[in-house]
Amino acid sequence: MEFHGTAKVNRLGHLEIGGVDTIQLAEKYGTPLYVYDVALIRERARAFKRTFETAGITAQVAYASKAFSTVAMVQLAAEENLSLDVVSGGELYTALAAGFPTGRIHFHGNNKSREELKMALENNVGCIVVDNFYELDMLKDICKEKNTGVQVLLRVTPGIEAHTHDYILTGQEDSKFGFDLQNGQADSAMKICLDDKNIEVLGLHCHIGSQIFETTGFILAAQKIFEKLHQWKKDLSYESTVLNLGGGFGIRYTDEDDPIPAAQYVEEIIAEVKKQASHYSMKMPEIWIEPGRSLVGDAGTTLYRIGSRKDVPNVRQYVAVDGGMSDNIRPALYQAKYEAVLANRVEDKPEETVSIAGKCCESGDMLIWDLPLPKSGDQDLLAVFCTGAYGYSMANNYNRLPRPAVVFLEDSKDTLVVRRETFEDMVKLDLPLKEKVKN
Repeated sequence: MEFHGTAKVNRLGHLEIGGVDTIQLAEKYGTPLYVYDVALIRERARAFKRTFETAGITAQVAYASKAFSTVAMVQLAAEENLSLDVVSGGELYTALAAGFPTGRIHFHGNNKSREELKMALENNVGCIVVDNFYELDMLKDICKEKNTGVQVLLRVTPGIEAHTHDYILTGQEDSKFGFDLQNGQADSAMKICLDDKNIEVLGLHCHIGSQIFETTGFILAAQKIFEKLHQWKKDLSYESTVLNLGGGFGIRYTDEDDPIPAAQYVEEIIAEVKKQASHYSMKMPEIWIEPGRSLVGDAGTTLYRIGSRKDVPNVRQYVAVDGGMSDNIRPALYQAKYEAVLANRVEDKPEETVSIAGKCCESGDMLIWDLPLPKSGDQDLLAVFCTGAYGYSMANNYNRLPRPAVVFLEDSKDTLVVRRETFEDMVKLDLPLKEKVKN
Protein backbone atom coordinates (compact mmCIF):
# COMPACT_ATOMS: atom_id res chain seq x y z
CA MET A 1 0.00 0.00 0.00
CA GLU A 2 1.39 3.39 -1.01
CA PHE A 3 0.16 6.50 0.81
CA HIS A 4 0.00 9.83 -1.00
CA GLY A 5 0.77 13.34 0.23
CA THR A 6 0.22 13.87 3.95
CA ALA A 7 -1.60 10.56 4.49
CA LYS A 8 -0.12 8.45 7.29
CA VAL A 9 -0.98 6.16 10.18
CA ASN A 10 -1.31 8.05 13.48
CA ARG A 11 -0.56 6.82 17.00
CA LEU A 12 -4.06 5.34 17.29
CA GLY A 13 -3.51 3.18 14.22
CA HIS A 14 -5.96 5.34 12.25
CA LEU A 15 -5.55 6.83 8.80
CA GLU A 16 -4.70 10.52 9.08
CA ILE A 17 -4.75 13.03 6.21
CA GLY A 18 -3.72 16.67 6.45
CA GLY A 19 -3.12 16.18 10.16
CA VAL A 20 -6.75 15.12 10.75
CA ASP A 21 -7.93 11.68 11.92
CA THR A 22 -10.28 10.24 9.30
CA ILE A 23 -12.31 8.46 11.98
CA GLN A 24 -13.14 11.83 13.52
CA LEU A 25 -14.07 13.12 10.07
CA ALA A 26 -16.53 10.27 9.52
CA GLU A 27 -18.11 10.91 12.91
CA LYS A 28 -18.35 14.65 12.26
CA TYR A 29 -19.57 14.66 8.66
CA GLY A 30 -20.97 11.17 8.09
CA THR A 31 -20.26 8.79 5.22
CA PRO A 32 -19.75 8.43 2.34
CA LEU A 33 -17.38 11.37 2.51
CA TYR A 34 -14.93 12.83 0.03
CA VAL A 35 -11.81 14.26 1.69
CA TYR A 36 -9.03 16.18 -0.06
CA ASP A 37 -5.38 16.66 0.88
CA VAL A 38 -4.98 20.35 0.00
CA ALA A 39 -1.21 20.36 0.54
CA LEU A 40 -0.82 17.66 -2.10
CA ILE A 41 -2.89 19.64 -4.63
CA ARG A 42 -0.70 22.68 -4.01
CA GLU A 43 2.45 20.55 -4.37
CA ARG A 44 1.28 19.15 -7.72
CA ALA A 45 0.35 22.59 -9.07
CA ARG A 46 3.65 24.13 -8.04
CA ALA A 47 5.63 21.27 -9.58
CA PHE A 48 4.11 21.93 -13.01
CA LYS A 49 4.59 25.70 -12.77
CA ARG A 50 8.10 25.49 -11.31
CA THR A 51 9.38 23.40 -14.21
CA PHE A 52 8.30 26.03 -16.75
CA GLU A 53 9.73 28.83 -14.61
CA THR A 54 13.08 27.06 -14.17
CA ALA A 55 13.32 26.62 -17.94
CA GLY A 56 12.44 30.27 -18.52
CA ILE A 57 9.42 29.35 -20.63
CA THR A 58 6.30 31.50 -20.82
CA ALA A 59 3.42 29.17 -20.05
CA GLN A 60 -0.02 28.68 -18.59
CA VAL A 61 -0.89 25.71 -16.40
CA ALA A 62 -4.68 25.46 -16.61
CA TYR A 63 -6.55 23.27 -14.16
CA ALA A 64 -8.99 21.07 -16.08
CA SER A 65 -11.91 21.64 -13.75
CA LYS A 66 -14.03 18.82 -15.19
CA ALA A 67 -11.97 16.54 -12.92
CA PHE A 68 -13.42 18.20 -9.80
CA SER A 69 -15.30 21.47 -9.94
CA THR A 70 -16.53 23.26 -6.85
CA VAL A 71 -16.31 26.88 -5.74
CA ALA A 72 -13.63 26.01 -3.16
CA MET A 73 -11.53 24.03 -5.66
CA VAL A 74 -11.67 26.85 -8.19
CA GLN A 75 -10.60 29.30 -5.49
CA LEU A 76 -7.70 27.01 -4.59
CA ALA A 77 -6.64 27.00 -8.26
CA ALA A 78 -6.74 30.80 -8.20
CA GLU A 79 -4.58 30.87 -5.06
CA GLU A 80 -1.97 28.81 -6.92
CA ASN A 81 -2.09 31.20 -9.91
CA LEU A 82 -3.36 28.53 -12.27
CA SER A 83 -5.51 29.18 -15.29
CA LEU A 84 -8.81 27.31 -15.56
CA ASP A 85 -10.45 25.10 -18.17
CA VAL A 86 -14.22 24.94 -18.22
CA VAL A 87 -16.35 22.83 -20.58
CA SER A 88 -19.90 24.02 -19.90
CA GLY A 89 -22.00 26.93 -18.75
CA GLY A 90 -22.22 25.26 -15.35
CA GLU A 91 -18.47 25.04 -14.93
CA LEU A 92 -18.14 28.65 -16.12
CA TYR A 93 -20.83 29.74 -13.64
CA THR A 94 -18.93 27.94 -10.86
CA ALA A 95 -15.76 29.82 -11.82
CA LEU A 96 -17.63 33.13 -11.78
CA ALA A 97 -19.21 32.31 -8.42
CA ALA A 98 -15.72 31.58 -7.09
CA GLY A 99 -14.44 34.96 -8.28
CA PHE A 100 -11.88 33.39 -10.60
CA PRO A 101 -10.11 35.90 -12.88
CA THR A 102 -12.00 35.56 -16.16
CA GLY A 103 -8.96 36.43 -18.26
CA ARG A 104 -7.41 33.13 -17.19
CA ILE A 105 -10.45 31.02 -18.14
CA HIS A 106 -10.32 28.80 -21.23
CA PHE A 107 -13.72 27.61 -22.48
CA HIS A 108 -13.73 24.12 -24.04
CA GLY A 109 -16.51 21.84 -25.28
CA ASN A 110 -17.55 20.02 -28.46
CA ASN A 111 -21.15 21.31 -28.49
CA LYS A 112 -21.23 24.76 -26.91
CA SER A 113 -24.62 26.41 -27.13
CA ARG A 114 -25.24 29.96 -28.30
CA GLU A 115 -26.19 30.86 -24.73
CA GLU A 116 -22.91 29.45 -23.40
CA LEU A 117 -20.86 31.35 -25.97
CA LYS A 118 -22.71 34.58 -25.13
CA MET A 119 -22.07 33.94 -21.44
CA ALA A 120 -18.37 33.49 -22.13
CA LEU A 121 -18.12 36.67 -24.21
CA GLU A 122 -20.17 38.75 -21.77
CA ASN A 123 -17.82 37.72 -18.98
CA ASN A 124 -14.65 38.32 -21.02
CA VAL A 125 -13.16 34.84 -20.75
CA GLY A 126 -9.54 34.75 -21.83
CA CYS A 127 -9.89 32.20 -24.60
CA ILE A 128 -12.46 30.03 -26.35
CA VAL A 129 -11.20 26.70 -27.65
CA VAL A 130 -13.14 26.32 -30.90
CA ASP A 131 -14.03 22.72 -31.63
CA ASN A 132 -16.04 22.67 -34.89
CA PHE A 133 -17.55 24.65 -37.76
CA TYR A 134 -20.98 24.85 -36.11
CA GLU A 135 -19.43 26.64 -33.14
CA LEU A 136 -17.25 28.79 -35.34
CA ASP A 137 -20.27 30.05 -37.28
CA MET A 138 -22.14 30.88 -34.06
CA LEU A 139 -19.10 32.65 -32.62
CA LYS A 140 -18.75 34.79 -35.75
CA ASP A 141 -22.43 35.78 -35.59
CA ILE A 142 -22.33 36.63 -31.88
CA CYS A 143 -19.16 38.69 -32.20
CA LYS A 144 -20.67 40.61 -35.13
CA GLU A 145 -23.93 41.12 -33.25
CA LYS A 146 -22.13 42.40 -30.16
CA ASN A 147 -19.38 44.17 -32.10
CA THR A 148 -16.76 42.49 -29.97
CA GLY A 149 -13.59 40.52 -30.51
CA VAL A 150 -12.53 37.15 -29.14
CA GLN A 151 -9.31 35.20 -28.72
CA VAL A 152 -9.49 31.55 -29.71
CA LEU A 153 -7.50 28.37 -30.01
CA LEU A 154 -8.47 25.88 -32.70
CA ARG A 155 -8.74 22.37 -31.31
CA VAL A 156 -7.20 19.89 -33.71
CA THR A 157 -6.95 16.11 -33.81
CA PRO A 158 -3.36 15.27 -34.73
CA GLY A 159 -4.05 11.56 -35.30
CA ILE A 160 -2.04 10.42 -32.27
CA GLU A 161 -3.38 7.60 -30.11
CA ALA A 162 -2.21 7.54 -26.50
CA HIS A 163 -2.02 4.23 -24.63
CA THR A 164 -5.15 4.47 -22.56
CA HIS A 165 -8.75 3.23 -22.28
CA ASP A 166 -10.72 3.32 -25.53
CA TYR A 167 -13.48 5.47 -24.03
CA ILE A 168 -11.13 8.30 -23.15
CA LEU A 169 -9.06 8.54 -26.31
CA THR A 170 -9.54 11.98 -27.81
CA GLY A 171 -6.65 12.80 -30.16
CA GLN A 172 -6.99 10.16 -32.89
CA GLU A 173 -8.60 10.86 -36.24
CA ASP A 174 -11.87 9.07 -35.37
CA SER A 175 -12.87 11.45 -32.59
CA LYS A 176 -15.86 13.64 -31.77
CA PHE A 177 -13.43 16.44 -30.86
CA GLY A 178 -11.70 19.06 -32.98
CA PHE A 179 -10.70 19.83 -36.58
CA ASP A 180 -8.74 17.08 -38.30
CA LEU A 181 -5.20 18.03 -39.29
CA GLN A 182 -5.03 15.52 -42.13
CA ASN A 183 -8.20 16.03 -44.18
CA GLY A 184 -8.28 19.81 -44.65
CA GLN A 185 -10.72 20.68 -41.87
CA ALA A 186 -8.11 22.56 -39.84
CA ASP A 187 -7.00 24.49 -42.94
CA SER A 188 -10.58 25.59 -43.64
CA ALA A 189 -11.17 26.61 -40.02
CA MET A 190 -7.98 28.65 -39.92
CA LYS A 191 -8.87 30.50 -43.14
CA ILE A 192 -12.35 31.33 -41.78
CA CYS A 193 -10.80 32.77 -38.62
CA LEU A 194 -8.14 34.77 -40.43
CA ASP A 195 -10.81 36.30 -42.68
CA ASP A 196 -12.90 37.48 -39.70
CA LYS A 197 -11.84 40.77 -38.11
CA ASN A 198 -13.39 39.83 -34.73
CA ILE A 199 -11.48 36.57 -34.25
CA GLU A 200 -7.86 36.39 -33.14
CA VAL A 201 -6.35 32.90 -33.38
CA LEU A 202 -3.76 32.55 -30.64
CA GLY A 203 -2.79 29.07 -31.79
CA LEU A 204 -3.71 25.40 -31.68
CA HIS A 205 -4.91 23.00 -29.04
CA CYS A 206 -4.89 19.20 -28.88
CA HIS A 207 -5.62 16.55 -26.29
CA ILE A 208 -4.45 13.01 -26.97
CA GLY A 209 -6.02 11.07 -24.09
CA SER A 210 -6.02 10.48 -20.36
CA GLN A 211 -4.03 8.55 -17.77
CA ILE A 212 -0.90 8.66 -19.95
CA PHE A 213 2.37 7.31 -18.50
CA GLU A 214 4.84 8.36 -21.19
CA THR A 215 5.76 11.44 -23.21
CA THR A 216 5.94 9.91 -26.69
CA GLY A 217 2.37 10.89 -27.58
CA PHE A 218 2.93 14.53 -26.64
CA ILE A 219 6.15 14.64 -28.67
CA LEU A 220 4.50 13.14 -31.75
CA ALA A 221 1.57 15.53 -31.41
CA ALA A 222 3.92 18.51 -31.25
CA GLN A 223 5.68 17.31 -34.39
CA LYS A 224 2.42 16.93 -36.31
CA ILE A 225 1.22 20.36 -35.23
CA PHE A 226 4.48 22.09 -36.15
CA GLU A 227 4.32 20.53 -39.62
CA LYS A 228 0.96 22.22 -40.08
CA LEU A 229 2.10 25.51 -38.53
CA HIS A 230 5.07 25.57 -40.89
CA GLN A 231 2.71 25.12 -43.83
CA TRP A 232 0.45 27.93 -42.58
CA LYS A 233 3.41 30.22 -42.10
CA LYS A 234 4.31 29.78 -45.78
CA ASP A 235 0.80 29.73 -47.23
CA LEU A 236 -1.14 32.04 -44.89
CA SER A 237 1.59 34.14 -43.24
CA TYR A 238 0.24 32.91 -39.93
CA GLU A 239 2.43 32.18 -36.92
CA SER A 240 1.07 30.71 -33.70
CA THR A 241 1.77 32.43 -30.39
CA VAL A 242 0.29 29.63 -28.24
CA LEU A 243 0.57 25.84 -28.38
CA ASN A 244 -1.69 23.95 -25.99
CA LEU A 245 -0.77 20.26 -25.74
CA GLY A 246 -3.57 19.41 -23.32
CA GLY A 247 -3.34 17.16 -20.29
CA GLY A 248 -3.94 13.51 -19.53
CA PHE A 249 -0.89 13.05 -17.30
CA GLY A 250 -1.31 9.77 -15.41
CA ILE A 251 -1.37 9.04 -11.68
CA ARG A 252 -0.90 5.91 -9.61
CA TYR A 253 -4.12 4.16 -8.62
CA THR A 254 -2.64 0.69 -7.98
CA ASP A 255 0.65 -1.18 -8.36
CA GLU A 256 -0.23 -1.68 -12.03
CA ASP A 257 0.32 2.04 -12.69
CA ASP A 258 3.76 3.56 -13.19
CA PRO A 259 3.42 7.33 -13.72
CA ILE A 260 6.34 9.66 -14.30
CA PRO A 261 6.92 12.90 -12.35
CA ALA A 262 5.13 16.05 -13.48
CA ALA A 263 8.46 17.71 -14.19
CA GLN A 264 9.42 15.02 -16.71
CA TYR A 265 6.29 15.57 -18.79
CA VAL A 266 6.94 19.31 -18.87
CA GLU A 267 10.69 19.06 -19.52
CA GLU A 268 10.25 16.77 -22.50
CA ILE A 269 7.38 18.85 -23.92
CA ILE A 270 9.50 22.00 -23.64
CA ALA A 271 12.47 20.30 -25.29
CA GLU A 272 10.39 19.11 -28.24
CA VAL A 273 8.63 22.44 -28.78
CA LYS A 274 12.01 24.22 -28.72
CA LYS A 275 13.38 21.69 -31.21
CA GLN A 276 10.46 22.07 -33.59
CA ALA A 277 10.42 25.88 -33.40
CA SER A 278 14.13 25.97 -34.17
CA HIS A 279 13.82 23.42 -36.98
CA TYR A 280 11.17 25.48 -38.75
CA SER A 281 12.70 28.87 -37.85
CA MET A 282 9.58 29.87 -35.96
CA LYS A 283 9.11 31.89 -32.80
CA MET A 284 8.93 29.89 -29.58
CA PRO A 285 5.21 29.77 -28.71
CA GLU A 286 3.80 30.11 -25.23
CA ILE A 287 3.10 26.57 -23.98
CA TRP A 288 -0.20 25.74 -22.27
CA ILE A 289 -1.02 22.47 -20.54
CA GLU A 290 -4.17 21.23 -18.81
CA PRO A 291 -3.60 18.94 -15.81
CA GLY A 292 -6.78 17.78 -14.08
CA ARG A 293 -6.53 14.27 -12.67
CA SER A 294 -2.80 14.77 -12.02
CA LEU A 295 -3.60 17.72 -9.72
CA VAL A 296 -6.47 16.30 -7.69
CA GLY A 297 -6.71 12.55 -8.33
CA ASP A 298 -4.44 11.13 -5.65
CA ALA A 299 -5.27 14.00 -3.29
CA GLY A 300 -8.80 12.63 -2.84
CA THR A 301 -9.93 9.78 -0.58
CA THR A 302 -13.47 8.49 -0.09
CA LEU A 303 -14.54 7.23 3.34
CA TYR A 304 -17.29 4.59 3.58
CA ARG A 305 -19.00 2.80 6.45
CA ILE A 306 -19.00 -0.98 6.05
CA GLY A 307 -22.42 -2.63 6.18
CA SER A 308 -23.72 -5.98 5.01
CA ARG A 309 -21.75 -9.02 4.04
CA LYS A 310 -22.39 -12.02 1.80
CA ASP A 311 -20.16 -15.09 1.77
CA VAL A 312 -20.49 -17.37 -1.27
CA PRO A 313 -18.62 -20.58 -0.30
CA ASN A 314 -15.68 -21.35 -2.60
CA VAL A 315 -16.56 -18.37 -4.80
CA ARG A 316 -16.38 -14.91 -3.24
CA GLN A 317 -16.93 -12.83 -0.14
CA TYR A 318 -18.81 -9.60 -0.68
CA VAL A 319 -18.52 -6.68 1.73
CA ALA A 320 -20.93 -3.80 1.11
CA VAL A 321 -20.39 -0.10 1.85
CA ASP A 322 -22.82 2.81 2.12
CA GLY A 323 -21.90 4.29 -1.25
CA GLY A 324 -20.90 2.94 -4.64
CA MET A 325 -21.54 3.87 -8.25
CA SER A 326 -23.55 6.89 -7.10
CA ASP A 327 -20.38 8.52 -5.74
CA ASN A 328 -17.79 6.71 -7.90
CA ILE A 329 -19.06 5.46 -11.23
CA ARG A 330 -15.57 4.91 -12.70
CA PRO A 331 -15.29 1.19 -11.82
CA ALA A 332 -18.60 0.52 -13.58
CA LEU A 333 -17.84 2.86 -16.48
CA TYR A 334 -14.12 2.28 -17.07
CA GLN A 335 -13.34 -0.82 -15.00
CA ALA A 336 -11.16 1.52 -12.93
CA LYS A 337 -9.14 -0.05 -10.13
CA TYR A 338 -8.45 1.28 -6.64
CA GLU A 339 -6.66 0.42 -3.42
CA ALA A 340 -8.23 0.71 0.02
CA VAL A 341 -7.61 0.12 3.73
CA LEU A 342 -9.65 -0.03 6.90
CA ALA A 343 -9.16 3.54 8.10
CA ASN A 344 -9.62 2.59 11.76
CA ARG A 345 -7.29 -0.46 11.62
CA VAL A 346 -4.68 0.41 9.02
CA GLU A 347 -1.89 -1.69 10.50
CA ASP A 348 -3.93 -4.86 11.04
CA LYS A 349 -2.77 -7.70 8.80
CA PRO A 350 -5.07 -8.93 6.01
CA GLU A 351 -6.97 -12.09 6.93
CA GLU A 352 -9.21 -12.47 3.89
CA THR A 353 -9.78 -11.32 0.34
CA VAL A 354 -13.11 -9.60 -0.22
CA SER A 355 -14.87 -7.69 -2.99
CA ILE A 356 -16.27 -4.27 -2.12
CA ALA A 357 -19.86 -3.86 -3.28
CA GLY A 358 -21.83 -0.64 -3.47
CA LYS A 359 -25.41 -0.28 -2.29
CA CYS A 360 -27.00 0.58 -5.63
CA CYS A 361 -29.48 -1.85 -7.14
CA GLU A 362 -27.10 -2.99 -9.89
CA SER A 363 -24.94 -6.12 -10.09
CA GLY A 364 -22.28 -3.95 -11.70
CA ASP A 365 -22.05 -1.69 -8.66
CA MET A 366 -18.68 -3.02 -7.49
CA LEU A 367 -15.95 -0.66 -6.28
CA ILE A 368 -13.04 -3.08 -5.81
CA TRP A 369 -12.63 -6.74 -6.69
CA ASP A 370 -10.40 -9.03 -4.59
CA LEU A 371 -9.16 -6.65 -1.91
CA PRO A 372 -7.02 -8.08 0.93
CA LEU A 373 -8.41 -6.81 4.25
CA PRO A 374 -8.50 -7.69 7.95
CA LYS A 375 -11.75 -9.34 8.98
CA SER A 376 -14.20 -6.43 8.90
CA GLY A 377 -17.58 -5.58 10.33
CA ASP A 378 -20.09 -2.75 10.55
CA GLN A 379 -17.94 -0.78 13.00
CA ASP A 380 -15.20 -0.40 10.40
CA LEU A 381 -14.47 2.46 8.03
CA LEU A 382 -13.13 1.82 4.53
CA ALA A 383 -10.86 4.42 2.93
CA VAL A 384 -10.60 4.19 -0.88
CA PHE A 385 -7.62 6.11 -2.23
CA CYS A 386 -7.13 8.28 -5.32
CA THR A 387 -10.80 9.20 -5.81
CA GLY A 388 -10.17 12.93 -6.18
CA ALA A 389 -10.77 13.06 -9.94
CA TYR A 390 -14.14 12.20 -11.50
CA GLY A 391 -15.65 10.96 -8.25
CA TYR A 392 -17.58 14.00 -7.08
CA SER A 393 -17.83 15.44 -10.61
CA MET A 394 -19.58 12.28 -11.89
CA ALA A 395 -21.62 11.69 -8.73
CA ASN A 396 -25.30 11.07 -9.27
CA ASN A 397 -28.59 10.38 -7.49
CA TYR A 398 -29.20 6.90 -8.82
CA ASN A 399 -31.59 5.08 -6.46
CA ARG A 400 -32.22 8.56 -4.98
CA LEU A 401 -29.00 8.41 -2.99
CA PRO A 402 -27.83 11.82 -1.74
CA ARG A 403 -24.42 12.96 -2.95
CA PRO A 404 -21.73 13.02 -0.24
CA ALA A 405 -20.19 16.01 1.45
CA VAL A 406 -16.70 17.25 0.51
CA VAL A 407 -14.11 18.27 3.09
CA PHE A 408 -10.74 19.97 2.51
CA LEU A 409 -7.91 19.06 4.89
CA GLU A 410 -4.84 21.21 5.50
CA ASP A 411 -2.61 22.06 8.46
CA SER A 412 -4.64 19.88 10.85
CA LYS A 413 -7.86 21.69 9.95
CA ASP A 414 -10.96 20.34 8.23
CA THR A 415 -13.13 22.65 6.14
CA LEU A 416 -16.51 21.64 4.77
CA VAL A 417 -16.60 22.86 1.14
CA VAL A 418 -19.69 21.00 -0.12
CA ARG A 419 -22.45 20.08 2.29
CA ARG A 420 -24.07 16.65 2.17
CA GLU A 421 -27.12 16.52 -0.05
CA THR A 422 -30.39 15.83 1.75
CA PHE A 423 -33.52 14.00 0.68
CA GLU A 424 -35.21 17.41 0.55
CA ASP A 425 -32.52 18.63 -1.85
CA MET A 426 -33.24 15.76 -4.21
CA VAL A 427 -36.96 16.55 -4.56
CA LYS A 428 -36.77 20.35 -4.55
CA LEU A 429 -36.97 20.52 -8.37
CA ASP A 430 -39.74 17.91 -8.60
CA LEU A 431 -43.24 19.13 -9.40
CA PRO A 432 -46.28 17.15 -8.22
CA LEU A 433 -48.80 15.62 -10.57
CA LYS A 434 -51.40 16.72 -8.07
CA GLU A 435 -51.41 18.31 -4.65
CA LYS A 436 -50.55 16.05 -1.75
CA VAL A 437 -53.65 14.96 0.12
CA LYS A 438 -53.57 16.01 3.77
CA ASN A 439 -54.54 13.41 6.36
